Amino acid sequence: MLRHLLFALALLAAPVTAFAAEDVAHPKDERWSFEGPFGQFDRAALQRGFMVYKQVCASCHTLQHLSYRNLGEPGGPFMAHGKWNKAEAKWEDIALGPPSHGGRVIPANDNPYVRAIAAEATITEINQTTGQEITRPGQPRDKFVSPYTNPYQAAATHGVEPPDFSVIVKARHNGADYITALLTGYQDPPEGVKPPGGAQNLHYNPYFAGGWISMAPPISNGSVTFDDGSPNTPEAIAQDVVTFLTWASDPKAEQRQSMGLQVLIYLLVLAGLLYAAYKQVWRNESH
Repeated sequence: MLRHLLFALALLAAPVTAFAAEDVAHPKDERWSFEGPFGQFDRAALQRGFMVYKQVCASCHTLQHLSYRNLGEPGGPFMAHGKWNKAEAKWEDIALGPPSHGGRVIPANDNPYVRAIAAEATITEINQTTGQEITRPGQPRDKFVSPYTNPYQAAATHGVEPPDFSVIVKARHNGADYITALLTGYQDPPEGVKPPGGAQNLHYNPYFAGGWISMAPPISNGSVTFDDGSPNTPEAIAQDVVTFLTWASDPKAEQRQSMGLQVLIYLLVLAGLLYAAYKQVWRNESH
């Protein structure tokens, strides 16, 4: 009896849910380089996106599941290659990007770009010998530093805890398209539309459920300047940071896709060999 009652309540609630979803604007279908089974991340966009995260987002939003070393691993924005000088035990001809002729990927812990980025962070930890709290420069093995000293400070500062950005793209429907639309979709509310309860610290964004969001518009025209001279319109900035956040949500995506393609090729070759063996074994038998 209880099961039937719950089913009936679910049916009654369905039209209400569908009606509420219609009030949220649908994001534009963007074109991304990383889409599809053969998609690849744009390394320059990843680097610019990291810069946007660092300058704009990192003061409020954490990257709890990401370590600095991930930035320099294969597929990462600061993956670097070089030549190992065995005699002097050091890397030479270091440059960003996949390995060129004669070079190989530099391990993330030795990657000078990653080490420099990590060193900008201040790590607080307990000295195991003295038991005292100490601070030190960050290292590639460290997790991204949180802007908050404790889990309660975020909610106390902003009124609501800002979401972690580690898997934000995978955690939202329409992922990259939705976040891009949200970042660039702030506008004046329609006539007669007021924030709930008369709140003064809310901003209208038709892509956010309910239409009102506590986060102020984070980016504007020229709010970030890129070293490579890339466009810094709100749309361009949003696409770069969303590219970085998409990578951050699955740093091994390109490696998995490459492995998946290799497995498919292997299975196709194996299927051909098995079929040829079948025909050979049973060639003189009638079926």
